[in-house]
Amino acid sequence: MIAAILIITVMGLVMGAMLGIAAKYLAVEGNPLAAEIEELLPGSQCGQCGYPGCTPAAEAVAEGEASVTMCPPGGKALAEALADKLGVSVDLSDVEEKAPMVAFIHENLCIGCTKCFKRCPTDAVIGGPKQIHAVFADACTGCEKCFGVCPTECIEMREVKPTLQTWYWPEPAKAA
Repeated sequence: MIAAILIITVMGLVMGAMLGIAAKYLAVEGNPLAAEIEELLPGSQCGQCGYPGCTPAAEAVAEGEASVTMCPPGGKALAEALADKLGVSVDLSDVEEKAPMVAFIHENLCIGCTKCFKRCPTDAVIGGPKQIHAVFADACTGCEKCFGVCPTECIEMREVKPTLQTWYWPEPAKAA
């Protein structure tokens, strides 16, 4: 019994040391600027920018392949923060500031075609084939991908209502 415990302990120590050495010598260095940009992005992985997630979008911005205004959920505040980080000037005239939106499915119009189910990048649409669908609002990023493919137009984009957890005191109006 003691021999088995010692053997397992020694094997664990040896394999742990091997993993530590492998992590040191086989580490892949990334672009630190891309990591800093990714921290600024919302992290919703919605794909509204044209990239499959926030990591590839951050890499594209860091390499200069994408504009700092490419993230619709981030709005003007994110575009300004990215421009400051990269030291570039940005024209915010075509960046529209939208309130956070969430999809809502009118169940009386839903036919269960699953087109919205297949398009949702965050699996926020709940339901199955030939069944009524619903949206799990906490998972919805408001990307509107489901909105455009619905054949019965039963999906509506609604503004997110503030709750006790999300409400904040508005800034006072600036005196003129």
